[in-house]
Parts: sequence; C-alpha cells; structure tokens
Amino acid sequence: MRKVSTDKAPAAIGPYSQGIISNGMLFASGQIPINPATGNVEGEDIKEQAELVMKNVGALLAEAGTNYTRVIKTTCFLADMGDFAAFNEVYARYFTENPARSCVAVKTLPKNVLCEVEVIAEV
Repeated sequence: MRKVSTDKAPAAIGPYSQGIISNGMLFASGQIPINPATGNVEGEDIKEQAELVMKNVGALLAEAGTNYTRVIKTTCFLADMGDFAAFNEVYARYFTENPARSCVAVKTLPKNVLCEVEVIAEV
C-alpha cells in the first residue's frame, strides 16, 4: 500500500489519508469544497461547491497518476436531494465515462457543506 498526499487538495481533517493505492487501485477519501490554499469552505450554492469538490478529486487523481476517465466508482453525498439535478450538471462534465455511482442524501456533512464525493480509480 502507498499513501497519496497532495497540497493541491485539502489536508485530511481527521485520522485518515487523502488516498491509498493498493493493487493498482486508488481509494480516495471523500472530498468536500475546501480551498486547499486557504483551508476554507468555498461556494455559495451546490454548483459552486460541486466544482471545487471535482477539482479536489482531480488533484488526488493526478497525484496518484490517474484521471477522471479511469474512475470505476463514485460515492456522492448530498445535504439535500433537491440539489440532485444541479449537482449532476457539474458531475457530468468531469465523469464523462459514467462510472458506477451511489448518490445519497445525508443529514449533515463535515463543515456543513452541501456535497462530498469519494472515488475508486484504476491507477
């Protein structure tokens, strides 16, 4: 196993790694809309927050030596399922290969953000 860490995505805010590569697969921790340069949550609405989440996911993918087209599975967490369509607009621009996906609404996300995305990708 090899840990993946980059300053181009938010640092872990708990006892976990940004990602782990094992047997040619990246298991990335969930990304939320934190600007890695400032450590602050950014984005006023779901589209703005989803954009930053996707950029953070992309930074982890790049650090691991892979990209969005090699993502096999995503798990998406929304604070409000009413944001599903708007979230999908942003998501679809990044995950063009349509990986397998789960998308659920949860009661609360870290730092009260509107969305979080984790991925599993081939390296």
